[in-house]
Amino acid sequence: MTHRAISLNDARRIALAAQGFDRSRPRSAVGLGHIRRVIRQLGLIQLDFVNNVVPAHYQVLFSRLGPYNRSHLDRLVYSKREFTEQWAHEASIVPMETWPLLRHRMEKHRVRPWGFEKLMEIHREYVTWVLAEVRARGPLTADVLPPPEGASRRIEGSWFGSIPRAVLEAHFGRGLLAVAQRLPNFARTYDLAERVVAEEHHGRRFDGKESQRALLGIAARAHGIGTAADLADYFRMSVGEARPRLAELVAAGELTQVRVEGWREPAYLHRDAKKPARIDAATLLSPFDPLIWFRPRTARLFNFDYRFEIFVPQHKRRWGVYVLPFLLGDRLVARVDLKSDRPGRRLGVLSAFLEPDADARTVAESLARELHTFAGWLGLETVSVGRRGDFARALAAAVRVFR
Repeated sequence: MTHRAISLNDARRIALAAQGFDRSRPRSAVGLGHIRRVIRQLGLIQLDFVNNVVPAHYQVLFSRLGPYNRSHLDRLVYSKREFTEQWAHEASIVPMETWPLLRHRMEKHRVRPWGFEKLMEIHREYVTWVLAEVRARGPLTADVLPPPEGASRRIEGSWFGSIPRAVLEAHFGRGLLAVAQRLPNFARTYDLAERVVAEEHHGRRFDGKESQRALLGIAARAHGIGTAADLADYFRMSVGEARPRLAELVAAGELTQVRVEGWREPAYLHRDAKKPARIDAATLLSPFDPLIWFRPRTARLFNFDYRFEIFVPQHKRRWGVYVLPFLLGDRLVARVDLKSDRPGRRLGVLSAFLEPDADARTVAESLARELHTFAGWLGLETVSVGRRGDFARALAAAVRVFR
């Protein structure tokens, strides 16, 4: 079968439009409606609380909307409850109506940290007691619960920290509990899922194939165009699970199979995908932005080799600790390693690198402007540029112009 051919340039613009980069940032104050629209367009936002700069889920919205009140996102999720947390790509914010589509995975949820199931078996009565405590007392944090009798509270070497938290997380992953609130220190407050997720969603049931098909439809709309691996990764599905569901979406007319210039695998084009003549974006991207989180796709679309090196030993890092790509037009043209110096009210650029064939002067001016906008949103007063990287000197000069 001969499939329609699409140029790489067109595929890149289709992908950027699907991710919301085909429209300018709002000129008026960003409100709940803007945030609501972006999350629904993306289908989900991955949660990450690494605070070198700002928790990543807040930056995903900034990249598309510019400066906004971060409490607006919290209000939509934890007060208005139009969205909720659940394991989706990783731990994510999803529209409330997506929650039942994930239920079939909750029923097979692997408890984290890996191997903790054995401890839960040993303390089965405690696991049941924790759920009963939430039912009786309402929303609870891990800190208010004691550990099982005779057991240590701490789980050494795990980011979960404690047995009470790991048990609450297990109930959350299995869909019995939901996140009712986030405290100022980002700690989760858990409540029964039926008290957080509205009955119209909590009561809905889909079989596994229905859910996979719907999730892949969301992924395809958010990609615009993508391979089976691209679409499967969005909700952490295996390619083997995805392929028959993608075939069903093709048969239903939601997707069309196409060929993209330079891609070895066939791709799927969503029926609502837009192909703008140009993209005028100028923004820094979080390492956890859905545009770039699947690194093979990032390489295919942008010829951009991206690795998140925060967990790489310092002597092996090529770019830095918390490196953000810079999107200008429809290209990734530079990368900067950023660090928020909150006591000094300064956004530090620890290193800066320019991509091959990018125009240094144009990129420096646009990136300097965006760094100052970003710093202002973070409540920081200045931007400083270090000496590391082939682009550091040009960027430092451009940053000084905006002081």
